[in-house]
Amino acid sequence: MPVSVEPTSVELTETTSDQEPEALRPHAEDAFAGELAALAAQDDRPRPARWKLSPWAVATYLLGGTLSDGTVISPKYVGPRRIIEVAVTTLATDRALLLLGVPGTAKTWVSEHLAAAVSGDSTLLVQGTAGTPEEAIRYGWNYAQLLAHGPSRDALVPSPVMRAMAEGMTARVEELTRIPADVQDTLITILSEKTLPIPELGQEVQAVRGFNLIATANDRDRGVNELSSALRRRFNTVVLPLPDSVEAEVDIVSRRVGQLGRSLDLPAVPDGVDEIRRVVTVFRELRDGITADGRTKVKSPSGTLSTAEAISVVTSGLALAAHFGDGVLRPSDVAAGILGAVVRDPAADRVVWQEYLEAVVRERDGWKDFYRACREVSA
Repeated sequence: MPVSVEPTSVELTETTSDQEPEALRPHAEDAFAGELAALAAQDDRPRPARWKLSPWAVATYLLGGTLSDGTVISPKYVGPRRIIEVAVTTLATDRALLLLGVPGTAKTWVSEHLAAAVSGDSTLLVQGTAGTPEEAIRYGWNYAQLLAHGPSRDALVPSPVMRAMAEGMTARVEELTRIPADVQDTLITILSEKTLPIPELGQEVQAVRGFNLIATANDRDRGVNELSSALRRRFNTVVLPLPDSVEAEVDIVSRRVGQLGRSLDLPAVPDGVDEIRRVVTVFRELRDGITADGRTKVKSPSGTLSTAEAISVVTSGLALAAHFGDGVLRPSDVAAGILGAVVRDPAADRVVWQEYLEAVVRERDGWKDFYRACREVSA
C-alpha cells in the first residue's frame, strides 16, 4: 500500500549574536592589530606616502623588539636583519619586490606581514597558478552589465593590482613563476609606467603614491615559467635563505607551532621542545646530505623538507598528543608525519629513509624510542 509522505519544511534562522565567528586564520593585520597599533602610536619617524608605519617601524614589526612604553613586538621573521631592511627599503622606492627562495622559507608569510604593516591590508592578493588569467592581474568584466549597457566603468571588475594602484596600497602576487609567461608580462607596463591601460574605454588607471607590489617565487620552479629579463629588471630580488643553524630553525618552528597550537587549543609548545629539535635535526640532515656532526653522509630525498613542513609535522603531532595521548609530544606522535614528509616518491624515497633510519637514527644515543616509532610506521 503506497504511503504518502508530507513534505517537511526547514526553517532558516539568522544568527542574532553580536560576535563575528572566529576566523581559523585571521589576516596579519587582524591577528597582530594590537602590535601594529602600538607601533603606530610610538612611531615618530618619517613615513612614505600612504604608509601606515615608517620603514623603521615596519622592520621592527617583522623582526620584533621592545618599544619605549614596554610593548613587546613578537618577531614574525627570524633571520638576517639586513634582508628585511632591504625588502622594506625596496617598497619605499618605485621598484617592486621579488621574494625568492626554496619552498618553506616564509616568502608568503613575509609578504603578508609586509603588506599588513605598510598598507594595513594584506588581502590585495593574486594567487599564481598555471591557470591564472590575464584578468586576475589587469581587470575583468561584469558580463550582465556589459551585455546590458556596454563597456563602462560600472561594468569593469578591478583586479587586486588595479585596486592597489588606485588606492596607493601594496598588492601581492604569490608564486609568480607558476603564472604563464604571457600573463606575467602584463606586469611590465604596470611596474615600469605605473599605468594600467583600459583600451575598451579609452582610459587608464595611474598608480598613486604608495602603490607597490610584492611577488614571491620558488627557486625550485626555475624553468617552469621563467621570468623574462624585461620583467625581472622591474623587481629588486631578495633571497630568503633557509635557517642557518639548528637553534634558529627550532626557534622558528616553536614560535609558529605555538601560534597555531593556541588557535587550535593544543598543548603548549614547551612540552614538545625535544621532539621539535629532533624533527628539525632529521630534516636538516636529510636536506644537507650529511649528519650534524659531519661524520656520515646520507642520501637526500626528493622532497624539500622545509621549515614549513617541519611546522606541519609538529602541529599534527601535537594534535595526536592532545586527542589520542596525554598531551605531551612524543616520538610516536611525529613519526608518521616525518614519514609522510620524507617519502614522496614511494620507490626512491623509501630507500633513502630506511638507510637513514638504520645508519643514523638507530645508532644515535637517546633516539631508541624514535627509532622504534619510525620502524613501526614504516613497516
